[in-house]
Amino acid sequence: MAIVPAGGTGLRMGKSTPKQFLMLQNKPILIHTLQKLAACSLVDNIILGVPESYIGETEKCLSDWPVQKVQRIVQGGRERQHTVYNALKVADADASILFTHDAVRPMVSVRKIEEVIKKARTEGAAILAVREKCTIKRVISGMVSETVDRSDLWEIQTPQAFRADWLREAYALAERENFAATDDAMLVERMDRPVFVVEGEDRNIKITTPEDLRIAEALFASESL
Repeated sequence: MAIVPAGGTGLRMGKSTPKQFLMLQNKPILIHTLQKLAACSLVDNIILGVPESYIGETEKCLSDWPVQKVQRIVQGGRERQHTVYNALKVADADASILFTHDAVRPMVSVRKIEEVIKKARTEGAAILAVREKCTIKRVISGMVSETVDRSDLWEIQTPQAFRADWLREAYALAERENFAATDDAMLVERMDRPVFVVEGEDRNIKITTPEDLRIAEALFASESL
């Protein structure tokens, strides 16, 4: 079962409309993402979390571009973590694997979705990531303090897949301790659970800025050549 947090307001995009509802190749970014997930045979159902004020807009999008595997829509929370937690509360109790995917990563490949799910089935937790290719420096008060060895650094993507009981336990613990994480894997890591990496693809970008949207347009155009 997939959980797609789409509760963001898209401030970095500089638009009044949340970025997940912006158009990409004549279709909302969100719909592109949902259709990619639905195309994966290992995905049975999708739970979608959106801002309360955009539930109606989401329902209209799904009416115009139906995605049969969307099981239900839940109200998004203040942060991404709260949106995922709201979705977890209504996820099927008998689901063995739960995975999350950013609503604004429409370029993920079905093959990589399958690889992450399969890895989670055997190991308990798996995430997509790409090797860091740039030189990384730690900067303090505007001055370089050190150059970081990038040989074991990875840039993390989604989807991220987990044993359902691990993810539920991780979120319940974070809620009790009021702990905020930047991704779901961080919550699972806190419980000393092993999280394995599946090498992702550079094209699986997260669309958060106008430049990202232009890159996504170019990537989609290249697919049609």
